[in-house]
Order: sequence, then C-alpha cells, then structure tokens
Amino acid sequence: MRKICMLGTGLIGMFYTTVLHGHRSRDRVEVVYSRNPDRAKKFAQEWNIPRSTTNLRDAIEGSDSDVVVVGLPNYLHVEAVLAAAAAGKAVLCTKPLGRNADEARRMLEAVEKAGVYHAYLEDLVYTPKTLKALHAVQNGAVGKVLWVRSRETHPGPHSDWFWNREMSGGGAIIDMGCHCIEIARNFIGKDIRPVEVMCWADTQVHPIEAEDHAVGLVKYENGAVGQFEVSWAFRGGMDLRDEVAGTDGTIWLNHWLRTGMEMFTAAGQKDYVAEKAEGNTGWLFPVGDEPSALGYTDMFTDVLNAMEQKRAPMETFYDGYVVNAIIDAAYKSTTSKQWEPVKLEIWRGRENVPNVAAVRDYDADHYLIKEERMPDGTAKLILRHKKTGQVTQHVRTSS
Repeated sequence: MRKICMLGTGLIGMFYTTVLHGHRSRDRVEVVYSRNPDRAKKFAQEWNIPRSTTNLRDAIEGSDSDVVVVGLPNYLHVEAVLAAAAAGKAVLCTKPLGRNADEARRMLEAVEKAGVYHAYLEDLVYTPKTLKALHAVQNGAVGKVLWVRSRETHPGPHSDWFWNREMSGGGAIIDMGCHCIEIARNFIGKDIRPVEVMCWADTQVHPIEAEDHAVGLVKYENGAVGQFEVSWAFRGGMDLRDEVAGTDGTIWLNHWLRTGMEMFTAAGQKDYVAEKAEGNTGWLFPVGDEPSALGYTDMFTDVLNAMEQKRAPMETFYDGYVVNAIIDAAYKSTTSKQWEPVKLEIWRGRENVPNVAAVRDYDADHYLIKEERMPDGTAKLILRHKKTGQVTQHVRTSS
C-alpha cells in the first residue's frame, strides 16, 4: 500500500485521486493540500482523506505519506518537487514538468541527487489506443516511423492561472503541446535526439498575452518529423487525435470525439457529459470511462508498479526535461520565424543515428520509387537510374 500526499484539488487532482483510490485498491491519499482551505476540507470529505492542509511543507514533510503527487499550477512545480526530494520522498509530477527547460533540469537534478523515485505524469502516452499503437510500431508494423502528427484542441482550460503567461509559462503550447511532443517522441523513439523546431503561434481569439493557437514541426536526428497542433479556441469539445506514418504502414488514432458512443438529445443531458464538452443538447459524445480513456489508469498502474519493482517508469523527469527543451525552441521559433535548435545540456539517447529514409533497389541499375497496380491489372513501376538520375516508368503485366 502506498500512502499518498496529493498536492492540488483541481480537475487533475480529482482525476488522479479517482484512479489512485479505485484501480490498484491498495493506494490511498492520506493528506491533501490546497491553497484554499475550503477546497482542501471539501476535497478531503469527498474522498475520505484523513487530513487536509493549506501548508505545502507540512503536507510534503509529514509522516503520513511516502509518495508526493504534484497536481499544482505550473509555477509551483519547482518548489513542490524540491521539497519532496529534500524530504526523501518519491515524487510524481504532472505535465509540463517545468515552465521551461531550466526549471525542469533543476527538478531532474534534485531528484537524482536525492536518489528518490520520480515519474513524469504524461497521461496521454498511456491511453489504451496509444499503448496498443506503440506496441504495433515497436513490433515493426509500420516500418520506420517517418512522421507523427498529434493534435489536441478544445475551447480552453478551466482555471484562471492557465491564461496567465507568467504562472503557466506560456499558452496552448506549454499546456497541450507538451502532450503532443511526448506522444511523437514515443513513436519516433525517445532515444532519437530532437534537433530543431519550427513553430507558428498567435493569439487569434482571446484577450490574453499567451498564444491560443500553434502549429509546430520538430525535426529529429534520423530525419523523422513530429508535428503538433494545439488550440484553445476549437469549438465542439476536446479533439485528441494522433497519426503515425511509416515506410510500411499508417496508424490513425481518435481518443475523444466519435470513438464509439454518439447520442442525440433534444431535451438535453441534465448532468456532466465529458471533459470540455460545450453543451448538453444536440449530438453529444459521452465518454464511458474518462480516467481510462485519458490514460490515467494505465499511467498510475505503471508508475506505482515500477516503484515497487525498482525500475524506471515509462515516463521520467528526464522525459519532462526533454519536452521542456523542445518547447523552449518552439517559443523561440515563434519570434524568430525560423528553425531553432533544441538545446539539451543533458542528452542520454543515441548519437549519430542513421536516417530513416528507405531506398529500395529494383535491380542493379535502378532504385524503385513507386509501384502501383493499375485498373487494367498491370503494374506501373517508377524507377530512378542509379548513375544518371533519370526517372522512367515501366509497365509490367500480370502474366
């Protein structure tokens, strides 16, 4: 049994506590911290938590927990993680790890110096569909991964601090791009170095200083590309989609909208529909098990099992640091309007990785560009001569 200190009583704290109390059945939140005393008491009552407090240090350092879960606003992550490391407690931190790579590196160095177990709570790499797709990719189903597109859009976050650039570290990129970037890293290979980023971002709708829309490209050392699309102004709920394109196959994933349950109501759904749903009439897309669909269930199963088995979880603080470094380059690119290098002072992956480009020989003199079956049953071959570079086409009959 793990005795847990839950820092934060917002939406993420609720999702985390739902899973921790429900899935493994042997983990309990023993103390909850909130900056608001009324929220702290109410949350403790709702989840049958023995103690609540508005004192962060007291919550972390108290003897009633051995694991600290950080579900706080971004600007409080450093303080909470450093305190947990100093107390010698395992620490699990929500995304993004820091507001920038410098903060993330400080947290990474703190937990490693203290020798405490740590995990980066990046839930969207743990969704059931993502885990199955990752297994297929790792088994070679799509060949070499060339391109990963990850999209997260919705009408905007639910708490005021998200919209404050100083508190959050940015806008839609830091909030949701962190998910998309890490999803792409998992499919491309987390041991492949991200080298540069090109990103467009703008504030198109809301009266805020941070960006509410962004599209970015992350280029990796092996030539693969990760693409992220994020928005705080998408209408119609929350859109979570991923695409993986490889030399031998393609995977499309839709995690939230039109995933198996659609409901029309003229009278109106009287209660909660799904996270970020914009209305309760017309066509609705309810989600049966939200914590599972969003990856929280498999995430905490892996994280807590890994701690007991004395192994690293799927996502560590180092992963959070790499993500923050990529985001830093993205923000720099939004200003410079050009490709910006990803600056990683700590790199633990492979070096000099060969390019993913797959050149196929057709015969001793030609490369095969493309082969296509035509309506008349013949096969059209597009070839390139190895010496001259000339491109030609040949037709091959079925006989």
